[in-house]
Amino acid sequence: MSSTAERRPPTADESVGVLVSRASEQISALVREEMRLARAELGEKGKRFGTGGGLLGAAALLGVLVAQAVVVSAVAALALVLPVWASALIVAAVLAAIAGVLAVAGKKQIARAVPPVPEQTVSSVKADVAEIKERAHR
Repeated sequence: MSSTAERRPPTADESVGVLVSRASEQISALVREEMRLARAELGEKGKRFGTGGGLLGAAALLGVLVAQAVVVSAVAALALVLPVWASALIVAAVLAAIAGVLAVAGKKQIARAVPPVPEQTVSSVKADVAEIKERAHR
């Protein structure tokens, strides 16, 4: 973005105003770049929240639909060889295990997105501030 003239080292004949102006332009460009990085990073974290939430929603929906569609027929089939109460208990345990696996997968996706802070941008800004402080003390 910066031209070669803007990046050249200061010379003795440049005024303080020119140097301050150049520093101001460079800081503005740096802030714009950091904001772009933050937007990109938060967008990625938002996608992970969406994926995790979708998996948790799928787990809940699957639990309800499977329970409605299969429970009665599974209980009836098992009731041919076991008491009805035992058949119902076995079918419920299987459904709970499937829903649990989906919930754990969704929770892992959400955990990967937390905290919703642009960590790369924060560390980059801290490095920039440290560099500016170091150069200011020279």
